[in-house]
Amino acid sequence: MVIFIKPILQVALDILEVERAIEIAKEAIDGGADWIEAGTPLIKSEGMDAVRKLRSAFPGRVILADMKTVDTGAMEVEMAAKAGADIVILLGGADDSTIQDAIRSARKYGVKIMADLISAGNPAKRAKELAEFGIDYINIHVGIDQQMMGEDPLGTLKLLKVNVPVAVAGGLDARSAAAAVLSGASIIIIGGNIVRSSNVTASARAIRGSIDSLRLSSEPEKSIDEKTIDLLNLVSTPNISDAMHRKGAMRDIRSICPGTKAVGRAVTVQTFPGDWAKSVEAINTAVPGDVIVINNNSIHVAPWGELATLSSINKGVAGVVIDGAVRDVDDIRRLNFPIFATSIVPNAGEPKGFGEINAEIQCGGQTVKPGDFIVGDDNGVVVIPRERAYEIARRAAEVEKNERRIRDEIKRGKTLSEVLYLEKWEKK
Repeated sequence: MVIFIKPILQVALDILEVERAIEIAKEAIDGGADWIEAGTPLIKSEGMDAVRKLRSAFPGRVILADMKTVDTGAMEVEMAAKAGADIVILLGGADDSTIQDAIRSARKYGVKIMADLISAGNPAKRAKELAEFGIDYINIHVGIDQQMMGEDPLGTLKLLKVNVPVAVAGGLDARSAAAAVLSGASIIIIGGNIVRSSNVTASARAIRGSIDSLRLSSEPEKSIDEKTIDLLNLVSTPNISDAMHRKGAMRDIRSICPGTKAVGRAVTVQTFPGDWAKSVEAINTAVPGDVIVINNNSIHVAPWGELATLSSINKGVAGVVIDGAVRDVDDIRRLNFPIFATSIVPNAGEPKGFGEINAEIQCGGQTVKPGDFIVGDDNGVVVIPRERAYEIARRAAEVEKNERRIRDEIKRGKTLSEVLYLEKWEKK
């Protein structure tokens, strides 16, 4: 495998507006980025004009056009080359005839070809075949949707045995970028972790420093649940709602202690109006970090108060969500504990023991199963099915990154509609 003396940092501009792309690219170069990629979304949005404008803005830089070509290889290579690209990216899974014709076209127009192995069935085998065809670069790439499911390009990278420079892409950060270089990558491709950063220059500089120094963290790898909780602590319920396409939000349930946040896995409780026994018994069932979720069936009688809250704090419970009432809110607010409920009342019922713990319940109009992930903040409460929790947490983190970048551009003086080019994208 060929290794460059200094790893190349390539920035993938996977956004829709070329003016924003140029500004972000300038900031990334200030942070140490080497190559500038016109991402596929940018090319689909702006066409070859995106490549032309990047070439004009950065005459001394290598410009890549991520065409993701799967057919008409020679034609698309010619288009990108004449627009000013130095390297044209096609899909490594394209037919052999497409790839071979693209390589012939590249030699004719003086550009190079990178083969992107995203979604390739056997990337190590296909990389060897592409190298024999004369491809210039191989890109081991885990796509955004695959990243959301926890897939990682480094395992494939370690299996590669080819004598061409290898690029790696797919949710890399400073730590994984360094690991990729140590595993043989010559080119590190970063998209969202630079492009969607509120400080593009600082983010690029951090990754540049990591791949140059090759320092790896000694911290042990976290479990998927631990990673999910970490991510959910970084995002808001609106971020999660956006990531779930406006799904998952409970109705009519509000924070009782403003400024608090609950993140954890659900211990569910089905009670009957006036019966608080199962709600309190659930504290014994919960483990530290769990969120107790109660369907009380009444907004007039509380199954929860200050003493249950104090008991939950002692147990390490992360929060409580009640489709129903809560009482003792003056004491609970002094404890500053995350509780979310539909109403506040003074009266409680009796501990009769009816109901069930850790059964599927309805809460705030949402189905909640034991082990589902619950997030509550001042905006409300969302439930995330446990089987999609890591994916949704990753997608919510991408939403948050994008909003952070937009916020930064607004602070520089633009309006929201100007940043988002709303008039351009309105339906005509």
